[in-house]
Amino acid sequence: MFISYFMEGYIVKKKTINICRWVSGLIMQYKSLAVMSVYAVFYLAAFFYLERRDVAVHEINFGIDEYIPFCEIFIVPYLLWFAYVAFTVVFMCIRDREESDRLVAFLMAGMTIFIVVSAVFPNGHNLRPKVFERDNIFIDLIRHLYATDTPTNILPSIHVYNSVAIMIAVWRSRCFAGHNVIKTVMLALGLSIICSTVLIKQHSMLDVLLALFLSAVMYSICYKRTAVREKHVFTARIK
Repeated sequence: MFISYFMEGYIVKKKTINICRWVSGLIMQYKSLAVMSVYAVFYLAAFFYLERRDVAVHEINFGIDEYIPFCEIFIVPYLLWFAYVAFTVVFMCIRDREESDRLVAFLMAGMTIFIVVSAVFPNGHNLRPKVFERDNIFIDLIRHLYATDTPTNILPSIHVYNSVAIMIAVWRSRCFAGHNVIKTVMLALGLSIICSTVLIKQHSMLDVLLALFLSAVMYSICYKRTAVREKHVFTARIK
């Protein structure tokens, strides 16, 4: 009886060790995806806290916003952003681990800066239309968006920043080499998402411009080593 219990305990312990090793190996194999998943929990918790705190908000007012028309059909690319970012990150982390490391670093850096800015400089806008001239499915989607997402904590636009990150990663990744149609579609969708932020009055043009500026800064940091290495390779080939 004692030997039987001992053997059962040994088998269970061995299976547990094997499972732990398998999980550990899986995490190490897809570490970028694991890191991004953990960070996403932190980011969402911080974002929802900032959305619900009661503080005075600095209103973002940019003159050009008055001349940008409201176009409800752009709610479609705006909502597609969630799948656009999530699916691409998962795909890149599985298929192109080298490029996914840079993508995850790029995303985390910008999203962290966004959280810090929102914490120390609460911001928002008053651009949303008070009434809608039309009534259709796109307007219904926008009404739902307005009801669930306040026009605060918008600077810089994470919709814009993350879309730029995805476009850069797709354009650079070896997974999409030779797939110009896919790259063009992803680029077009990314650009339409960027346009959607101001066309459905979810963001100010200032949010977009600052997100583009932040993207340029983060690109020079996250892809600097890659650019230097590619330059050295190119020079070596010439020689």
